[in-house]
Amino acid sequence: MTRIALYPGSFDPVTNGHMDILRQSLALADRVVVAIGIHPGKSPLFSFDERVALIHASAEAEFSPEEASRIDVIAFDDLVINTARSQKAGYLVRGLRDGTDLDYEMQMAGMNGTLEPDIRTIFLPASPNVRHITATLVRQIAKMGGEISAFVPEPVAEPLRRRARPDN
Repeated sequence: MTRIALYPGSFDPVTNGHMDILRQSLALADRVVVAIGIHPGKSPLFSFDERVALIHASAEAEFSPEEASRIDVIAFDDLVINTARSQKAGYLVRGLRDGTDLDYEMQMAGMNGTLEPDIRTIFLPASPNVRHITATLVRQIAKMGGEISAFVPEPVAEPLRRRARPDN
């Protein structure tokens, strides 16, 4: 039986923290579905198609060809548990940076577990070297012209610089 994990998020942009959790997910699952949440009321920095391309480029740059081939990227605008069900995922993957993340994620895991007891939430701790990275802070640093290469995969750095500071 194929072990499928769903890794939901906005990935705007994909960061080294996301890649850390994705790497850990690949060690646990045969297939990882990165599910990009699409919210009509939000204006992301990158379009869905751009985020898909950046995730694939980052995976190809950082993982073996075999690992990269086990990653799919989809959009979702429904309950994450419905998306996991539709993808036949047995696991929801959630990265944890600190205790604040744990408190929130435990509530979500409880709700999702009530809605679909057969899909388990797996918490993966962020590695110490990426624990401080958030996409929100990375976007802010990029918009202010700061150096972001330590926070994002190489294929993301230049597109992020161009998008965040279009006047340069």
